[in-house]
Amino acid sequence: MAKEDYFGRLVELMEVLRGPSGCPWDREQTRESLKPMLIEEAYEVLDALDGEDADELCEELGDLLFQVVFHSQIASERGEFDAQEVCRRVYEKMVRRHPHVFGDRFFADSQELLKNWEDIKTAEKEASGRPSRKKESLLDGVSMRQPAMYVAYQLTSKASRVGFDWDDLKGIREKLDEEFAELEEALQEGRAKQIKDELGDLLFAAVNAARFLEIDPETALNRANAKFASRFKRMEESFSRRGRELKDVNLSEMEREWDRLKGAAAPKAGSEG
Repeated sequence: MAKEDYFGRLVELMEVLRGPSGCPWDREQTRESLKPMLIEEAYEVLDALDGEDADELCEELGDLLFQVVFHSQIASERGEFDAQEVCRRVYEKMVRRHPHVFGDRFFADSQELLKNWEDIKTAEKEASGRPSRKKESLLDGVSMRQPAMYVAYQLTSKASRVGFDWDDLKGIREKLDEEFAELEEALQEGRAKQIKDELGDLLFAAVNAARFLEIDPETALNRANAKFASRFKRMEESFSRRGRELKDVNLSEMEREWDRLKGAAAPKAGSEG
């Protein structure tokens, strides 16, 4: 039995919602008004990916897909393109960019594959006839409107595709040490602008470590945030049971309690930071 075309039904539903007898709120929406919702839905998908609830992930992916259909409907009303055209273009693009799967190309490794991917993208832009900037860059496709951590991750990922990267994690560790030393120097000299710049360089190097280890830095930092918040709350509760508030506890006592809770939460040495 053929599966029901729910994508087509979703597109039709969007047409009804935006139609003359549709929903007043949906009809009022514009590309500009939908921007915050698109970002919100994308982040909710990221949150679901960090969890283990498949139903929640399915629901959040649906909400994100609805935003894609919403924008496609607005484009259709403007005579630009529709949802089917969006699907056709991405389908043809993915086939074109995977000649090793749908053609007879062979690549020795993923590095060679990614370089070919960039070559295909360049050829696509030239063939499209769209006006291009005089100084086309490998990094031009990275949106600088994303959270800074993702921008750093994508910039360095792009650069690594042409071999501009460290050979191993040791090189990144040395870079982290170098950037921290430069931050200390700026602090000693009291140079406000340099302090901000050097701190940025240190964070940028840390993102490179995450990329090199193939770990999403946003996910890693969110885990660290959750771990810190959980342990701090347990420390508050621990002192509260003794009739004390943290503002009345000295730093040495807090550090001892912090280490105790850290040890209690980590059955294996070094399993928690």
